[in-house]
Amino acid sequence: MSTFKIYGGHKLKGEIIPQGAKNEALQVLCAVLLTNEEVKISNIPDIRDVNKLIDLLSSLGVVVTKHGKGDYSFKAENLNLDYLKSDTYRQDGSALRGSVMIMGPLLARFGYVCLPKPGGDKIGRRRLDTHLYGFAKLGAEFNFDFKENFFTLKAQKLEGNYIHLDEASVTGTANIIMAAVLANGKTTIYNAACEPYVQQLCNLLNNMGAKISGIGSNLLTIEGVNELHGAEHKILPDMIEIGSFIGMAAMTGSEITIKNVHYEMLGIIPDSFRKLGIHIEHINDDIYIPPHENYEIESFIDGSIMTISDAIWPGLTPDLLSVFLVVATQARGEVLIHQKMFESRLFFVDKLIDMGAKIILCDPHRATVIGLDNKVKLRATTMQSPDIRAGMALLIAAMSADGTSIIHNIEQIDRGYEKIDQRLNALGAKIERITV
Repeated sequence: MSTFKIYGGHKLKGEIIPQGAKNEALQVLCAVLLTNEEVKISNIPDIRDVNKLIDLLSSLGVVVTKHGKGDYSFKAENLNLDYLKSDTYRQDGSALRGSVMIMGPLLARFGYVCLPKPGGDKIGRRRLDTHLYGFAKLGAEFNFDFKENFFTLKAQKLEGNYIHLDEASVTGTANIIMAAVLANGKTTIYNAACEPYVQQLCNLLNNMGAKISGIGSNLLTIEGVNELHGAEHKILPDMIEIGSFIGMAAMTGSEITIKNVHYEMLGIIPDSFRKLGIHIEHINDDIYIPPHENYEIESFIDGSIMTISDAIWPGLTPDLLSVFLVVATQARGEVLIHQKMFESRLFFVDKLIDMGAKIILCDPHRATVIGLDNKVKLRATTMQSPDIRAGMALLIAAMSADGTSIIHNIEQIDRGYEKIDQRLNALGAKIERITV
């Protein structure tokens, strides 16, 4: 187990390049299972969750070739489906939430897939009903062994259908898309997720020979094809990391430039930070954050307290609410953070309260933050990272605090952020990694 020792109070200065998008990588990596030809993918982030998925694909028989940093090719020509019956697979699959997205491709191509109940962050219920409902609408039969926590799906041949999703699940939409591209006939997915990750997956699949229309909307139409071929794909910059850097710069009074952000794909993320009073300059395809002595939270037009809440795309991604919450602790004014999707994601605020933040946890989904206006710095403390996004929020808090903080269980942070200590130290942070 590893630990971060963070010496607070150091301002950052310079340029930083965001990693490739974690959530997109987990989807497009599974798409390589849909063809026996080579698929080349670049800008793959070097993070624990992605590396575990690459290892799982390799164990399944995918030939993986690394050409350089973040640059790989994959060829799923001769897959070993017996691996799915092994104890090793049960262990590997259950340790990784992203493993769920091998279901759609393998079901479409081979008519069979099994999966242990996947792992991931402990942030509340993360059901797979949407995935399984979509597969069932395409003609698959599934069974869940409650004793073994094991899913099995079978289908002679998937048939296109009209599917109205009960929730706009990003991974559910991606999984159903990957199943439908090789199904007979036309599939229509209504209330589909339309996040940039899903758009990128659709673009890759179309480049592989799929016929998907409606990309970027919540109504997708898929004309099934008999087979797909190889293609090349570049993963977008990670918008969650970009948002984390925006908040980090403001809270630590730093001056940084975030390079090559694909600004048009960030949605309302920049404007949401502006509601906290953070000044953001869009220069070419970069984001410049000047040093902030103070930043003031806006109020609504009628004077009522500002609310920052997550929503399906093009609303604000829930993965950034932890960052918004911690950044608000040093703002001037008050804000209500409303995390609608996961009922356990705000429970890390007790650590911030221990550090001196003024936060009222209203219920599992809502927290009111009364900003300290930089008049009182947070206090250093010892804490533990409960999940990827809360871990980054706690790291931001520690970097702004007076004194030296300790964060245990940083493997959670490593799951989503590539060599974050090294990259921030290059900008002037002082973060020491301690491995026991």
